[in-house]
Amino acid sequence: MTTQAAIVALRAALNDAIVGQAKLLDRLVVTLIAGGHVLVEGLPGLAKTTAVKALADAVHASFQRIQFTPDLLPGDLTGTDIYNPNEGSFDFAQGPLFHEIVLADEINRAPAKVQSALLEAMQERQITVGGVTRPLPPLFMVMATQNPLEQAGTYPLPEAQLDRFLLHITLDYPSADEELEVLRRERARLKQAGAAPAAALIDAATVLKARTEVNHLHLAPELEQYIVAIVSATRHLDKVAPDVARFIAVGASPRATLAIAHAAQALAYLRGREFVTPDDILDIAPDCLRHRLIPTVSARVEKVTLDSVIGTLLQAVPAP
Repeated sequence: MTTQAAIVALRAALNDAIVGQAKLLDRLVVTLIAGGHVLVEGLPGLAKTTAVKALADAVHASFQRIQFTPDLLPGDLTGTDIYNPNEGSFDFAQGPLFHEIVLADEINRAPAKVQSALLEAMQERQITVGGVTRPLPPLFMVMATQNPLEQAGTYPLPEAQLDRFLLHITLDYPSADEELEVLRRERARLKQAGAAPAAALIDAATVLKARTEVNHLHLAPELEQYIVAIVSATRHLDKVAPDVARFIAVGASPRATLAIAHAAQALAYLRGREFVTPDDILDIAPDCLRHRLIPTVSARVEKVTLDSVIGTLLQAVPAP
């Protein structure tokens, strides 16, 4: 089986764990093979943590779940130097970030000081404690979940940290039929309590090889220009989509251009192709832009969503 076929099979197997969240599962696998990080947002009970855990279980890699709480300290993530009285020296105790796949559960329930402890790890794939820099595993990726900001006891993520996420995915309630299937699967699972856990489908080496192949996927020059035009339009909405220009205060940075290009390559790879199409870009662009645009006060007052603005923008930029 080729590496691409193994990734496609992994995606198909995730349907057995999660019902009615096909887009979410696609994005999780895209993030995995693109080598990025993903932020999943939705109300409690929408299978955010379950989906991330299902993907981690399917990859034979070291996994750590961190429950973010208001009293969490930066050292609880990175680790700390501990004095050894027998040796008269300090020994470094690694924190939970020193794993290949990290689930940051309810990341917006911890204050900004703790969230900022992730910045170096997410961007540089290393951690510096006590003046010593230590590398993280090559596979390292953060899958974070958060509740909407209107929920009590949450803190908005700093813009600098949001920008480190490749994708920002939002979830809605399942349909009645999907919810019925969720109920039936849960009842069946409870009846099989004590059954052996499912075996991992791929290993870290397969993921790293897939990342290399994704980087070599063909992206035509016309599509490169199309991506740049989309991101540039977020900074010049008054010229491209004047009807929604007053709803965006700050447009996306060049990091958004890189994110769309790389995520579109990964999505095309997941779909079994060796080249990117305009549809791949249109499909993934909202998830790359959603957390990189800053709305104005007018947008908040008039309850205009970023998704609606992005939709208008994508319609206004001509595709090749």
